[in-house]
Amino acid sequence: MALPLRALIVEDSEDDAVLLVRELKRGGFDVEHMRVDSSATMNVALDRRCWDIVISDYSMPGFSGAEALKILRARTSEVPFIYVSGTLGEDTAVAALKSGAQDYLVKGKLGRLVPAIERELRDVETRRERQRLETQIHQLRRFEAIGRLAGGIAHDFNNLIGAILGFAELGQEELADDHPTRKRLQKICEQAKRAGALTHQLLAFARRQVIQPRNLDINTVIKETISLLGRLIGEHIRIEPVLSDDLAPAWADGTQVEQVIMNLCLNARDAMPQGGRITIRTRNFVIRPGDAVPQIYYRAGNYVLVTIADTGIGMNQETLEHIFEPFFTTKEVGKGTGLGLPTVYGIVKQHGGIVDVESKLGVGTEFRVYLPIGSGAPEASEKKTEPVVTRGSETILVAEDNDGLRELAKEVLESLGYHVLLAATGDEALEIFAPGHKSIDLALLDIIMPETGGPAALEKMLAIKPSLRAIFMTGYTAEMEAERLMGEMGVPILRKPYSSQELAQSVRSVLDEAR
Repeated sequence: MALPLRALIVEDSEDDAVLLVRELKRGGFDVEHMRVDSSATMNVALDRRCWDIVISDYSMPGFSGAEALKILRARTSEVPFIYVSGTLGEDTAVAALKSGAQDYLVKGKLGRLVPAIERELRDVETRRERQRLETQIHQLRRFEAIGRLAGGIAHDFNNLIGAILGFAELGQEELADDHPTRKRLQKICEQAKRAGALTHQLLAFARRQVIQPRNLDINTVIKETISLLGRLIGEHIRIEPVLSDDLAPAWADGTQVEQVIMNLCLNARDAMPQGGRITIRTRNFVIRPGDAVPQIYYRAGNYVLVTIADTGIGMNQETLEHIFEPFFTTKEVGKGTGLGLPTVYGIVKQHGGIVDVESKLGVGTEFRVYLPIGSGAPEASEKKTEPVVTRGSETILVAEDNDGLRELAKEVLESLGYHVLLAATGDEALEIFAPGHKSIDLALLDIIMPETGGPAALEKMLAIKPSLRAIFMTGYTAEMEAERLMGEMGVPILRKPYSSQELAQSVRSVLDEAR
């Protein structure tokens, strides 16, 4: 099969141009060409389309190969330039190569023409691939840096938001239902929860959330999510699920996967203001070692592939390069936070999966989410029940370096009848625990604290009292560390910002387990 080749021929002789094209066709190329013989016609040709190769005579009446090379290099350094001339001496040829030409041939001896072009096309492709890989590596490094920054910011904000939320809830409980200040405090709680949701999105991008993967039926998650999307999507957009009958279970957190699907569908909705169609497909997908992959971050493995495609306005290449960056948005001010797609990116990456996107202006966009498969049968989803807050009388040691959260925990727990001991660091918690460990029933420890963190402090406490129950608190922890804490140490994690009810319920649940 002939290889397509777009050749711009700079030549004043029509006959010589015909000979060049004939030689290229004999060499196996399907040639699309244009002949030019002046700077004006060459600029028109370069404006009209992209060329794979420029083949130029060296000396022509009123125009020269050197001028043609200069015009080309002013526009691009990518397109190879080859001289074919009957007047090119050795010194001139060397000077031509130094000025940016790739090769030179003598007219009447065109045996080297096809091999020279094949070599240059290979070199161009190699350079483009290297540049593409360098761009991808740079983007991954940029995302890592932004992720570290976002995670640190989210940690500090979670502490502040947690204290605001908790004290507002305590204030509500002290006021009558019809008290006007109670309504104001309720508004504070609502806004604090919204702020907390934003920090969770930042943590998702930074891959610092605590996830709880299990063997998950993705088809079921998609069906449930579609039922929730009805009111949000609108009647002018149709959602079409095309779900595989033999789909393997994914090893994933159901709540997080639901958020990924929800965010991608809402993003698709915004791209179709006049209406359209969202198609959600699922299938099993295998990437084998050595397979050709579109991006360097594709890893070999068995995946569940979820594809979400829309018929919207599409995106240009510049937009595509930034869509996963936090706070980047093409929407009007106030219409979006710029955290929806970064959240998708972070959740999928934290699961050890892959997310990729392809888009064409005026045609639509397709997101592809690859999630690692699990093993065994999908597990049934847990039904959520309303938590019941129960009082207690046990002694609880609280170690938290944030003053507001430390005082909040004391007020909440003491209001429920518990005896509370406070520490601002892990070392201070150990100083309190050592002499009074027999009376302490539960340690409530922040994971990250100055000096000794929660996990290290707990290990020393367990050496003194193996039966001690514990809860870790965190607004920022790496997934591997969270898995170790929940797995090896068997300690549940209370994620910041938490409500007073969540704190009370977690404490009671762990203490009741001990019984």
